[in-house]
Amino acid sequence: MILSFNNKKISQIMKTLSLFCGAAALAFSTSMLPTSVSAAQTLYKPFPADVMPSLSEKGAHVVGVKTIEATYPEKVKDIAGNDVERKLTLEVWYPASSAAEKATYVNETRSGQVFEIEADASRDAPIAKAESSYPVIVISHGYTGYRTLMYYLGEHLASHGYVVAAIDHTDSTNKDVNFAENPYSGFPSTLLNRSRDQVLTLNSISEHEFFRDSVDASKAGVIGYSMGGYGAVSTVGGCYAFNDQAAATFTGTQDPKVAALIKDVLNTCAGGNDSGKDVLPAWKAALALAPWGGQHQLFDVESLNNIKVPVLYVAGDNDDISGYEGIKWLFENTGSEGSKLLTIKNARHNVAPHPAPKEAYGSEFDLGSYIEPAWEVQKLNAINEHFALALMNCHVKGLKDDCEYLNVSGSSAQVPVDGKKPEPWKGFDDRWALGLEMDSK
Repeated sequence: MILSFNNKKISQIMKTLSLFCGAAALAFSTSMLPTSVSAAQTLYKPFPADVMPSLSEKGAHVVGVKTIEATYPEKVKDIAGNDVERKLTLEVWYPASSAAEKATYVNETRSGQVFEIEADASRDAPIAKAESSYPVIVISHGYTGYRTLMYYLGEHLASHGYVVAAIDHTDSTNKDVNFAENPYSGFPSTLLNRSRDQVLTLNSISEHEFFRDSVDASKAGVIGYSMGGYGAVSTVGGCYAFNDQAAATFTGTQDPKVAALIKDVLNTCAGGNDSGKDVLPAWKAALALAPWGGQHQLFDVESLNNIKVPVLYVAGDNDDISGYEGIKWLFENTGSEGSKLLTIKNARHNVAPHPAPKEAYGSEFDLGSYIEPAWEVQKLNAINEHFALALMNCHVKGLKDDCEYLNVSGSSAQVPVDGKKPEPWKGFDDRWALGLEMDSK
């Protein structure tokens, strides 16, 4: 099966992907080549604890980090129907028995600007022994991205007693996709592999010689941002529902027969299975940060209704990439009683990435994939840390007291009612939970 593109299809795809890349992608210059990496930088400021939500505080564990490879045990089908080998690079954070030399994370922006971040984790430190095994959390980036795009969540959850594996989704990273020449090259693979990669990652951690004796892979959670959220909704039971037109538009084929075949390849559930009932019982919770796909209703409604895993959706009410109404549609059709929607007022799509490295400040094209027009990114990161830990502690570890941090409702703004100011949301200091709304099933 050979995918071919014509000018009309290219125009359609470029219009779609301009939502991911920004209009600057179309004017991106081939002269913007990778530069040499500068010294490792620290991205976070030392805010006082009182202004941040309580569960964003670092946990008791020293954090280690290790980079490993995960390979599919057998060849898999690519979007064209070919049998191919597929492997992933994972960054894995875990409770460590002792601190060692601090790690750094080296990545590149969408235009290829290389940067290095100073970690709050020790590279290859020994894993800490514990009375009970550590649950596993899988983190999945968007299109495009890289495995340490949400490293703050990996380090944070590991400090609270989790093993956290973040994925470099092959064909879908900043390094893999050349926006100067072919910005949509990785999108078909992204549609096909997001959920499959998430399931493989959980299995790989459970089998890896360094982790297998320390983890309880029967207790797991998944966190996905944008296309990672598109995958996470499927991983916990949502079935894709591409029609011929959607399959053609998002993969670029002009042949109706090929589009029909691609549709059949894409329309899977729960990590590439035939049914939403094939969810791994290990998955106990999902955090979907600005998940993509709802705006095109690319999920079967009945399968969403049958999801049993609690999903916390997080969305900016001005998200112009995944579409706020599309995320609401996912939430409203997700059947699990524990599912919730956290709305971030006056936010667009960048509710999940770490703060922008200094190298990104050279162009709107790079900076536009990190910052928010109306929010301090570090505050957004802390909100994510707080609710991610509450979600995983409640549903993965079964710490019922921490469920109360999720049981907030309405607006966080503490607007006086009959002259009396409401109490702040649990976990937030008075006056410091502004701009959030929580809806429950």
